[in-house]
Order: sequence, then C-alpha cells, then structure tokens
Amino acid sequence: MLSRNIYREVVRAHGHPNIRGTHRSTIEVTKEEELTPRGDCIIGVGADKAINDLSPEFLETLKNNDAVLIAILSTSTYWDIILAQGSRSLILDSDEKIIIRKSSYIEPSTLGIRSNKAARDINRGLISELRNPNELLEVRLLVFRLSEIEPVNIGVGRIV
Repeated sequence: MLSRNIYREVVRAHGHPNIRGTHRSTIEVTKEEELTPRGDCIIGVGADKAINDLSPEFLETLKNNDAVLIAILSTSTYWDIILAQGSRSLILDSDEKIIIRKSSYIEPSTLGIRSNKAARDINRGLISELRNPNELLEVRLLVFRLSEIEPVNIGVGRIV
C-alpha cells in the first residue's frame, strides 16, 4: 500500500455551449447553470458539489503543504489528469464552485494550487464534447499526503 489515507470525491457536472476552456491559469467547475463566453476557465456547469460539499477528511488532508491533489476529468469519450498541490493556507469555503490554479493564489474557492494544467491545457476533445449541454463531466478527485507514502522496494531500486 502506498498511502494509508487516500481520500476520494466524485463531482459530476455537465456541458454548456459557451464552454471554451481557454484560460491560462485556472480551471473551474461550478454549480451555476448559466455560463457566458467570458467564463473561459469553466469546463462544467450544474455541478453536484462545490468545495463545501466535500468530506471533512478530504479537505483536512488538502490543508497540508505536502498534500497532492489528482483530478481525473472524463466525458463519454475523452479524459485528462491534473496534478496540483494542497497548502495549509487554503481557505476551502465555497458553496458554488471548485477552482484549481497553476498559480499559488488562494481565495475561498481554490481547491489546489501550482497545478500542471489550466483550462487551455485540457484535452481539446474533452473540451469540444463539453460544448454539448447533455454531456456529463465526471471529476474524480484524490488527495493524499506525501509524508504518508511508504517507499516501495523493487529489486535493486526503490520507488519514492
């Protein structure tokens, strides 16, 4: 076992004709149903969860500087993965949205910082599918702490 405490959440949202997914530094999923073309970081609307709907254990784990956040995005045909970091400075208090950022900027709806991707970096097939309001977006979130990963010995070498 790599980690004793891996916490999981699943967020479901749907597409919208105005989804562009072109923002350079953030990616967002929102409970709001409407989206204007200015919301270029939003890739899913009508989400069934925002930050305040995630489990206390998930959020508490994320509030550590050694927390790793993995977001697996999938539609009926495409998928993509985002890696981000947690922080003890995260506020984690939003009833409307979840935002993952490439930067280290933190505000109440920030779930992860220093991510490897923003909306513009997401698989373009996935973004294209999400322009259909009937398309389902599933966001599987995993969080764990690096300090809880146990090294795995493999013959001559070692992982982690």
